Order: sequence, then structure tokens, then C-alpha cells
Amino acid sequence: MTTEIHRDAWGVPHLRAPDPLALARAQGLVTARDRAWQLEVERHRAQGTSASFLGLGALAWDVFARRARLEDTARRCHTALTEHDPGTAAWVAAYVDGVNEGLADLGEDPSRGVAEDPSRSVAPEFSRVGLAPGRWEPWTPLAVWLSTHILFAGFPAKLWREEAVRHLGPGAVGLFATDGPGTAGSNGWLVAGERTVTGHALLAGDPHRFVEDPGVYQQIRLACDEFDVVGLAVPGVPGIAHFGHTGTVAWAITNAMADYQDLYRERLRRTGAGVEALGPDGLWHRAARHTEPVHVAGEDTVEVEVLETDRGPVIAGGPEGLDDGTPLAVSLRYPPRVTGDLGFGALLPLLRARRVADVDRALDAWAEPVNVVQAADTEGGVLHRVAGRVPVRAADNRVRVVPAWEPGHEWTGWHPLPRAGLTDGVAVMANQRGVAAALGVEFAPPHRADRIRALLGERRTWSAADLSAIHTDTHLASAAPLLDHLAALDGLTGPAAALRERLLRWDRRMDADSEDAAAYAQVRGAVVRHLAAQPAFATLRTPPAYPEVLLPWLALVPRIGYALEHLLRAEELYGVDRPALVRAALEEVAHARVGRPPARWGDTHRLAAWRALPEPPNGETTAPALSGDHDCVLCTSAVPGLTDLAARGPAARYVWDLARREDSRWVVPHGAHGTPGHPHHHDQLPLWLRGELVPVVTDWAHLEKESDAPPRR
Repeated sequence: MTTEIHRDAWGVPHLRAPDPLALARAQGLVTARDRAWQLEVERHRAQGTSASFLGLGALAWDVFARRARLEDTARRCHTALTEHDPGTAAWVAAYVDGVNEGLADLGEDPSRGVAEDPSRSVAPEFSRVGLAPGRWEPWTPLAVWLSTHILFAGFPAKLWREEAVRHLGPGAVGLFATDGPGTAGSNGWLVAGERTVTGHALLAGDPHRFVEDPGVYQQIRLACDEFDVVGLAVPGVPGIAHFGHTGTVAWAITNAMADYQDLYRERLRRTGAGVEALGPDGLWHRAARHTEPVHVAGEDTVEVEVLETDRGPVIAGGPEGLDDGTPLAVSLRYPPRVTGDLGFGALLPLLRARRVADVDRALDAWAEPVNVVQAADTEGGVLHRVAGRVPVRAADNRVRVVPAWEPGHEWTGWHPLPRAGLTDGVAVMANQRGVAAALGVEFAPPHRADRIRALLGERRTWSAADLSAIHTDTHLASAAPLLDHLAALDGLTGPAAALRERLLRWDRRMDADSEDAAAYAQVRGAVVRHLAAQPAFATLRTPPAYPEVLLPWLALVPRIGYALEHLLRAEELYGVDRPALVRAALEEVAHARVGRPPARWGDTHRLAAWRALPEPPNGETTAPALSGDHDCVLCTSAVPGLTDLAARGPAARYVWDLARREDSRWVVPHGAHGTPGHPHHHDQLPLWLRGELVPVVTDWAHLEKESDAPPRR
């Protein structure tokens, strides 16, 4: 059997090979053909070299990647993988071989790019920045995985809590509790066979991440003599880690919201021999130290001092403190740096899984990030568990930055990972407190999970076609506290009274064409800004000079925007007169609207997808209008008080059918191909915007054979 590449009507690659190694190579090859620019951006970001072609805007990330030692950690994990799991290491190496072959082929075969314009390269972004494709190393997929997920658990929130507690007291931790602007989430729900029309389970959901162009998830099918799996892969990483369907078992994940990364306040001093850190034993210990040059396109090279104490790499400050003179150094302790394991040993067993028990065993090797997993199989088996590594340590470690020189903050083992069952044939996961509650500090509000449960309760049995409607529900339960405050107001001016009555009649749906949703968002934004301007929060407006990449977690307006529900419902809020503040915000918005044409939510709530090169390709200038909001099931996250643009949202949607895999459905925000102008670059976007899904094709006769993969070089 030769290795073959097929495509469906949406350009999704379906790969068939004689064995897993040949299949991994084909996956690397087709990913390089489809996503060459994306792969190279991710490789450079993982290495901390992206500023060399993206310029000054990428410098902050590169400095963080160097100081956090992402590349070195990936190398360590690869060395351990080679020693302890050579089969998986060989499989990863085969994927890297395919990537390198695909990158080397750039421009050689115009049919892999835009057929209508053979003069264009597969990835025109390379020529825009004068970048030549580089070479992937055997450890590069591990570095890409680590780089993609290092901020996933939101450890910089501990810096925010530290500042909030320092200025406002311990009660601020609960008041500002939120899943925050930098943490990814997801919806997911499992409906057991007893609640479906076929008698077999359904899995559905959507991962919420920063929406990128090209997308962070790649629709793909991997088939060989050992397995045949469809799912959503992460470009640059072999296999199908998060969302997959083998025909007899399917699985899906959401972020568990677990806390598994620690920050330590370090006392450092320079000596004639280098740098030392004060340890919990009261002694000074040598810290590892070296410097690395970071090249910046069009700018001078920046020299970065890389320090590592016994706790971990120093990611902020140093012996001299922060850039503003604050006497502070902060180190990061994260599991892969401690264990040398990124969990890649789970990837091949997941592909080989036939039943829920196989998925369960595979996930025992999972490490990073910590997820809640749901799975179901054709024999009626179901699974609802946490997967990953969460250290056992003091409670303070989970909340704040802890002093490295004090005993009691060491890691002393790993938490057992909890499991849960189904309730009336249903399990829902939406980052709320639930199965992972014992492992985290901040979770998403329960609104999305409660809404999904309520919608599932509206009928007894479900089909795969029915479930897609849940993805796009726009009811905003978190609007209640602000609306309650509006209801209590009296003595308003005419325009404000009319606006209040309109909002109290509103159906609380954040639909793109809704004028009421737009009016609510305007009032909400004004309330957030008025709160942020209160003297009680003045000390939080300017955080210490932490590295730029950490600052989104420390910005006051987003923190208030996402925590608005708590802040409006608290019994007391540092002396802030909330009724007067809400009144002032309502009057401000109402009088600003007088004489203006009515606005709709979608006029300002638009998709702001991240691109490595921010200039819109091919003259694309209009961002599409979006329905939804942060606490809707259709979670398209704006930043109240700052912007209505949404950078985060469903990075994919899926419905896995265990009765017939070909009845499964999926969609991504843009398309299967990463090249601007390619027919499959943005062809799924209109469907994604409408909440529609495309079929998962499994019959090879209904696919178009693109080519046989070329022989190994």
C-alpha cells in the first residue's frame, strides 16, 4: 500500500498509509503544504526568534520564550521521550521528516498553492518578510506544543492577585474572580445513548481560544492498517490530541481551569562568579546564568540574561529588580520543566483507541495542559475525567506569588485526578466548577454550563443534526446584576428612563442584529469605565513594570469588565456608590444616543482574528459581525469597557456521532488551507458565522485523490 493524500469538498486532508510512521510523515508533509507559514511562525515563536522577521512587535514574546526556557524544556522532554518511549519518539521524528520535506518543496509544485495563479508561492507571507523556510528538529513539535500552552493556565493571574491583595486586601481575590482575558476555555457536552434517537452517544462542543488565521485547529483524517481517525489536530504536532473519532470511540476536551504552575518571589544577588538565589534553607545557591542574543528585524540586537533558580526560570526582574526599579524577581515553576515530560506518550495510544477504556489508559500519560475529558464508545461506555499533572503544594502557591526563601512552598507530589459520572444521561463541561473544582482557584461562571443543561433538558432525545443549534445560543445570563441595578433606579431623565425600560424588556440575547444587545453593551462598557475610574482602584491602574507579555492579566479595565457580575453583587465595594455609578453610566449612554441612528451589536462586535502579519491579505478590511458574548454559549469574547472586538471565540465546532461516524459534523472559523487567496482559505467562514457545520466524510470513494506522497528522500 502506498501513502495517499485525498481531499474532501472543503479541502480537508484525508491521509492513508501502510503504517503509523508513514502516516506521521504524510501528516507532516501535508501540514507543511497547507500551513507552511503557520508552521514556521510557530517554530520561531517556540525558539524565541520570531522578532527576527516579524519585528519589534514580537520582541516581548521572544524575550519571554528565552527567559522561560521553552526550547530547552522541549529538548529535555524529547531526550526523555527518546530514552523511555522510543516508539513515540520515532513517530514524532517521522512527522518532522514530513514537515521538512514539505518545506523544502515550497514553490516547486504550483498545484499545491493557488492553481489559478501558478506564479504564487504556497505561502506568500514568506516573501513579504524575506524569510526562507527553515528546518525542524526532532524536538520542534514538543516546543510548539509547549509554546502554544505555556500561558494556557493563566499563571500571570497570580501577579494580578498579588497586586489586588496588596492594595485592596484578601477579599479582592474573590471579587475579581474570573476566567480572565488570557485563559482559553471551551464548551463540551456528552449525551449518552439513552438520550439519543439512535441509542448511541453523541459528543459535541467548541474549544474557545484566540481565533487565529490560519486556525489553531486543523481538520484531518489519519488512516493506516492500525487505525482510522478523524479529528482536529494542532498544526506542528503529530496525531490528534484534543478532539478525535476513531469510528468506535470519540473524545473531546475542555480546559479544566486547574492551577498547576507556580510563581516564586526570588531574592537574587550578583557575586564575582555569577548570580545566587536565597533558598528555603536560608542559604544562597548558585543560579544558572547565561545570555542570549535576540535579533529584531530593523532594530539592534537585544541581549537577554537568562536565569534559573532551583524553583525554575526567572521570567520577570532579576538581581536589580524590574525595569522600573521595583526590587522584584519572579521565577516560574511548571511541570514539564520539572519532570521532562510533555505527555506525548498519550498521542499514539489515543489514535489506537477502540473503547473508552483505551482512551482512559492513554490519558494516564497526559501532562500538559490539564483538561477535562469526555469520551464515549459504540458499546455504551462513557468517560468524564480530568487528565494532566497538578502538583501538591501549599494553598498560597495556588493564589499568589510565594516567597522562594520561605519553607513550605515546595512541590510534594501529584494530585490524584478526579472523575465524574453523568446526570440523567448528560455531562456538561464549560470551565465551571465541577469535576476539577479541587484543582483550581478561578473557574468560569456557571452560566454557559447551566444554559447548555437547560437546552438539553428541552427534549428527551437528540440527534447529531439537532445538537449544532446549542453551539450558537446567545442568551446572556450574566446580564442580570446590571439589569437589577437599572431596575432599582428612579428619577431618571427622559432619555435615560426610556433606555432603562428598553433594556428591562430585552430578551437578553446577544444577537448580532439586536439593537437592544448593542444598547446593553454600551451601558455595560460605561459602567466598567466608571468603576475603573473610582479612587478605590487608582493604585491598580499602573502595575509594576512586568514583561509586556504578562500585562494583559494586569490591566484594570479588562479585570473589572470580566468580574463585573461579582463587583455589582458584592455586599460592599470599597465605598463605591454603585447605584450612583450605574445611574451616571446610563445617563451618559442615553444622552449620547440621542439623535444618532440605532446601532446593532454586530456593528461593533466583530471578529479580530490574530495574524502573525497584521496587514489584512488581499485587501480584506471588513471584519465579520458576530453574535454572542463572553458568558453566552456562543462565547465570542469582547473586553467590556475597552473594545467590542472579539479576539477569542470558538476555534472549531464539532458533533461526534457514535452511531455513524459519517453523520458527525465539524467546522473551523476560516478553512483548511493557510494560504491567503487559496479556495479553501476562508470557505468555511460563512458557515461558521451562521452556526452551520460541514459533514465529516469517511467514504474514500467520495474523496478526491490529490497525490501519492513522494518517496522518502
